[in-house]
Amino acid sequence: MQPRIPRQSAPEHGIHRAENDARLSDELAPVIGGARRRAVRDGDRQIDTAHLLHSLLESDPEARAVFGEGPRIARLLGYLVQRSIGYGLRWQSGVEDSGAVPVVTESAGFSPLAAASMEYACERAARRGGPARGIDLLAAIVVDSQARAVEVLGRAGIDPREVLARLDGRPGRPGEWAGGGEATH
Repeated sequence: MQPRIPRQSAPEHGIHRAENDARLSDELAPVIGGARRRAVRDGDRQIDTAHLLHSLLESDPEARAVFGEGPRIARLLGYLVQRSIGYGLRWQSGVEDSGAVPVVTESAGFSPLAAASMEYACERAARRGGPARGIDLLAAIVVDSQARAVEVLGRAGIDPREVLARLDGRPGRPGEWAGGGEATH
């Protein structure tokens, strides 16, 4: 009898290196581990930005607080859960890569966009003088309009530009965050 969860292949070793990367805070290790487990469970070839977003919302209270409480976060989590039961099945046949960012090849196990997001999170944190935290990763996964995480945000009625504005401490445009309409990218 075949096991339900496929064995993790050699590319997963890059993910374990990422979990132990000194440029990442201790809080990001469970986020990456959760994203890895979610990708394996969903039958996806790589961790993508939607896996990272889902894991951030589950594991990192600071990142989750950016979205507030109530129907908005519930709707977002609902879309993220749906990816494993149909919504994200069309993603299984392709690799998440917008072509807008350089491919980071040493992060085996991540989609090119997710790997670039991990690097961007580390660079953002380095400018601040510390290890990358969940909010750095959240900022990194919402900057590319082609990211799967951005698509999920849009379907949940959350504008990724507003998320980035909150993370950067800039006030958003009035009414945009509370509007709940489709995001524009």
